[in-house]
Amino acid sequence: MSERGVALIIGAGDATGAAVARRFAAGGYTACITRRPRHLDKLEALAAEIVAAGGAAVPFGVDARDEEETVAMFAEIERDVGPIEVCVFNIGGNVRFDIRETTARVFTKVWQMCCFAGFLAGREAAKVMVPRGRGTILFTGATASRRGGAGYAAFAAGKHGLRAVAESTARELGPEGIHVAHLVIDAAIDTDWIKTNFPDRYRPEDDAIVDPSHIAETYWQIHCQHPSAWTFETELRPWCETW
Repeated sequence: MSERGVALIIGAGDATGAAVARRFAAGGYTACITRRPRHLDKLEALAAEIVAAGGAAVPFGVDARDEEETVAMFAEIERDVGPIEVCVFNIGGNVRFDIRETTARVFTKVWQMCCFAGFLAGREAAKVMVPRGRGTILFTGATASRRGGAGYAAFAAGKHGLRAVAESTARELGPEGIHVAHLVIDAAIDTDWIKTNFPDRYRPEDDAIVDPSHIAETYWQIHCQHPSAWTFETELRPWCETW
């Protein structure tokens, strides 16, 4: 374990989550990285990459929507790895269904992924951080955190809800020494999925999409802010994004 403690990244996917894990590991934290158990092989590969670069990483196959699994994971990390100094909630749920085709199952699942899992992460992080009087909790938002687009009722409801959880948590925990922030990623991110499905938008050469490492750098900068100048919310988008 590193002397700086643990940076827990819940939702360490192939783009933003992985980049955030690499950045905090490079900053001296042990990166505890999570995805659903079926993606454990990808987590192990990311952990091996971080270790090969000189960092420390521990993978956890956890369903963040499951309260018992989430509670147990926080307890295991605190007991066996180290104090959780940073908690990043980075789970998405960006699916499109016309409102007439949005089933109760789809709506509930997206809400669980985007909002309920974020509540669980924030609650458990608060439990371990408040007694120490320090810590950072970062929630990843999206364009849907601010407006509901056609076909995105479920996603917008989940992300609006996550923003509400983040804001309430920030107001409650700020006086306790815990920095809580919400980051709106209003952009196409440089991934193979974007490259394949939106070739007209895939123009990394002119900075038309966001490099995940640049997103990760902003997470790091917010974590490093002095308490006299904390950010609650910031928005990240390329120069060409219409907003």
